[in-house]
Amino acid sequence: MDSQLPQGRQPLLHEAVAALRAPSQLWSARDGSMGASPIEGAYVSDVRVLGALRLTVDGEPGEHLATLPEDASTVRFLSLHRRLDGPGADPEVRGELSRRARGDGAEHRFELRSRRAVELATELVVELRAELTPLEEIKAGLAGRREPVHPRADGEGVRWAGESVTARLSAPGAAIELDGDSIRLVWPLLVPAHGSAAVSWDLRAEDADAVVRPATGPAPWRRPELDGADDRLVRWVERALDDLDALRLESVRAPGEFLAAGAPWFFTLFGRDAIWAARLLLPLGPGLAGGTLRVLAALQGERSDPATAEQPGKIMHELRRGALSLPGEGIRLPPLYYGTVDATPLWVCLLADAREAGLPEAEARALLPQLEAALAWMRDHGDSDGDGLLEYVDETGHGLSNQGWKDSGDSVQWRDGRLAEGPIALCEVQAYAYEAATRGAALLEELRGPGAGAPWLAWAERLARAFRERFWIDDPAGAYPAIALDAAKRPVDSVTSNLGHLLGTGLLSAEESALVARRLVSPELASGFGLRTLSTDSAGYWPLSYHGGSVWAHDTAIAVRGLAAEGFAREAAQLAEGLLRAAAAFDSRMPELHGGDSADEVPAPVPYPAACRPQAWSAAAAITVLAALRP
Repeated sequence: MDSQLPQGRQPLLHEAVAALRAPSQLWSARDGSMGASPIEGAYVSDVRVLGALRLTVDGEPGEHLATLPEDASTVRFLSLHRRLDGPGADPEVRGELSRRARGDGAEHRFELRSRRAVELATELVVELRAELTPLEEIKAGLAGRREPVHPRADGEGVRWAGESVTARLSAPGAAIELDGDSIRLVWPLLVPAHGSAAVSWDLRAEDADAVVRPATGPAPWRRPELDGADDRLVRWVERALDDLDALRLESVRAPGEFLAAGAPWFFTLFGRDAIWAARLLLPLGPGLAGGTLRVLAALQGERSDPATAEQPGKIMHELRRGALSLPGEGIRLPPLYYGTVDATPLWVCLLADAREAGLPEAEARALLPQLEAALAWMRDHGDSDGDGLLEYVDETGHGLSNQGWKDSGDSVQWRDGRLAEGPIALCEVQAYAYEAATRGAALLEELRGPGAGAPWLAWAERLARAFRERFWIDDPAGAYPAIALDAAKRPVDSVTSNLGHLLGTGLLSAEESALVARRLVSPELASGFGLRTLSTDSAGYWPLSYHGGSVWAHDTAIAVRGLAAEGFAREAAQLAEGLLRAAAAFDSRMPELHGGDSADEVPAPVPYPAACRPQAWSAAAAITVLAALRP
């Protein structure tokens, strides 16, 4: 049942089947079994509590017939059990394993059905392996280094515990056999003629160190009107909203509902991800935005602490149940980490968006102190050298070296492939900051009174002048903004999807926006399945590079959103149609990212094998595409 992952190799996900209800997730093979692939197992609160599951009937595993996802939380696996068949050619005995994820675990039910005219007496055996393995060890390929746990019998079930996590498996009617970390459940099955027999087992787990918990109540958005929409788009929107419902979480530490960033690696609160997902979903109402704003406001920075990157007014990056260590990447992050340069201005933009979308004045007014603190952070801390631009640098040596949305170590590079050295000022962060300052000023004028926003309008104009003077690069194909300024304030000359984030923020003139729009739909950036993160004419381009040539649905959706806002409907529709083709190829569950191969060269997008599925902002991109492609 076990698959040992070579040390340091991240598990692949693209062929695995997921059932989830945050903060629980179950990953399996297509036949429902677990253990053959390193990602497989049942997880609660970023801890794998079951690492294997194997089912046999009459001493043999079934032959896989079909995998039937019902929704994000429920999957049925159909199997044939031909050892029990009669002499004819038709299969006469069929099994069905049903799996339903809950916020605290999962329910399983197995039913054996027969059309035979005779009674069948057989035996069902379910073999499982108990674990308590942190998710980060699985991600790093280090899962086999832990000592095994030792489950103990507990009534009609089994219990195991360690550190802060307690798990219990109940199996009514089963004989239970324990051997080390192995659990063997045995049921006698008596299937009547032309009938069926069924058994069930249930997994529950609790984590005393949990920082998130399942959301309660209905999803805080309304269903969109889909009449007349492309069938592919209808399927994508419906699947996306179902996935988003399963990603809903609340913080243990602060009130407010938000979306987990994505399964399996980011099943918790990420500031930037939660904000962008809420922004993309605003056409469906401000409910999610309000909850996201409140939970992030409650965790807003209050002091300066280089170890956590906290600063007064700063919006956090990620929240974990414990310190996060990724040995292969040299990263060690505290449980509450503030290492992001863009979440703070984006929080202000979300507040402005939500107010325009109908967030009640009282809710917006209650967030005024956090609004003013966030704006002050941009001026006092985000612009660390006083040049009018926001920049970042990791002060610890073991935090994130890049702190924009493209946060991998090689995401900011010159066109010749050299990596840029920090402190780094990203182009899109300046656009976010400009939008935050101007729209934050408007909120202050509305809620504080005339003149309250004037200082921020002046600050925004200074930033716009600095951007126009320093970021633009002349090029025979047309001028374009650099992805960033490096430590020496030189414009880093690679052409990237970051350009799409500038549109709709107010930072660019009409002529500048037209230059950016033309770049975005060029064959070097537009793959036919979405927008490449890095242009094909860059030395570092590779279609399966995480941030150096792959396509991210949310990234393309942000560009679509900006193009539409600036009046470039044709360009917006071109990129939106590419995403729609990709979504159809991925059975309407858009992954975190996919390969940047051209649609002229491959008939369907190539999976990025370690991409999260579902991912909140990738799912939310469906709503942006819906707006861009509506008849």
